[in-house]
Amino acid sequence: MPGDMTYEELMAYKGVNPCPADMDAYWDKALRELEAVDPQVELIPADCVLKTVDCFDLWFTGVRGARIHCRYARPKESAGKIPAAVHFHGYADKSPDWYGLVGLAGQGIAVAAMDCRGQGGRSQDTSRVEGTTFSGHIIRGLDNPDPQDLLMRHIFLDTAELARIMMGLPEVDAENVYALGGSQGGGLTLACASLEPRVKKICILYPFLSDYKRYWQMGSGAGYEELRTYFRHFDPRHEREDEVFTKLGYIDVKNLTKRIRGEVRMATGLSDCTVWPSTQFAAFNQITAPKQFTLYPDFGHEALPDYNDRMMEFFLGTEQR
Repeated sequence: MPGDMTYEELMAYKGVNPCPADMDAYWDKALRELEAVDPQVELIPADCVLKTVDCFDLWFTGVRGARIHCRYARPKESAGKIPAAVHFHGYADKSPDWYGLVGLAGQGIAVAAMDCRGQGGRSQDTSRVEGTTFSGHIIRGLDNPDPQDLLMRHIFLDTAELARIMMGLPEVDAENVYALGGSQGGGLTLACASLEPRVKKICILYPFLSDYKRYWQMGSGAGYEELRTYFRHFDPRHEREDEVFTKLGYIDVKNLTKRIRGEVRMATGLSDCTVWPSTQFAAFNQITAPKQFTLYPDFGHEALPDYNDRMMEFFLGTEQR
C-alpha cells in the first residue's frame, strides 16, 4: 500500500470529505423528484441472437427527461420468477458487450447493465450547467447555485430507478434483486443500494466516488485531475475549498452508505493507486448492514483472481469460502 494506510488504519477510517448538514433532506428531495417521473420503459430486441439468453435494449426516462439506455439479458427459459441484477460500469465507459452479461443470465439471473448519461454509451445527458464541463463528470454542475443540479446526482438516481424497474418486470422476483460494479461502477452500486435499500445483495470491486478530499490530499488517483483543473481555473487560492468539498459531499457515496440494508461483499487491491484503498474503506466502514471484504495485497486497479467466481457464488447462494 505505498503512500496509503496501514491495515489497522483502513479498518477505522471513515473519510475526510465533509458531509453536508442537510444530506438526508437533499436525497429525500431528490427521491421525490424521481418518484414523480414516468419511466416509459421500452424493451427492444437487440441484434445479438444467442441460444439460451434473450437480449434487449432497455430504455427508460430518468430525472430531467433524459432517456437512459441499458443492455438487458435474461434466460430464455425459467421456472417462475427469477433473480435479477443491475450492473454499473467504470468511469467514462459504457455497458459491457453481451458476452459480459451472459454469465449471470446463464445461471438464471436476469441482468441489466446501464450506460451512464454523458459517458461512453447511448444514454442522454440533458443537464444544463453553469461553469466548466471540462475534464470530468464529478465537477459537472458544481457551479450551479442549486446542488440538485449535480450530474452525478442524476446518475445516482438513474441507478435506483433501474433497480426499481427490474423489481417491476413480470419475470423478476422483486425480493431478489442484486447490484454489482467496479471502480465508478462500484460507487454507483453503493449509491443504488443506498437509494433503493430493497436491493438484497451488493457486490463491489474497488469502489470510486468516495471521499473526494482524500484524493486531493494524496495528489493523484481517480478524479484528482478534474479537481485540480477546477481549482486551478476557478479557485486558484482555494478560498472556496470548504464550500467546494462540502458541495461534493452530496455525491460522495461514503455519506450515503448508512442507508444500505442489503448484504455487501467488497474486493480491494491494496496496491491500488487509482482508487486509493482508504477512499474505498471510507464508504465500506459506514455500512451497518452485513458485510465482508476480501483483500488482494499485491494487486492494484486491475482484474483480481477469482473475484468473478466469488461474486457468482454470492449471488447464487453457494459461497464455500
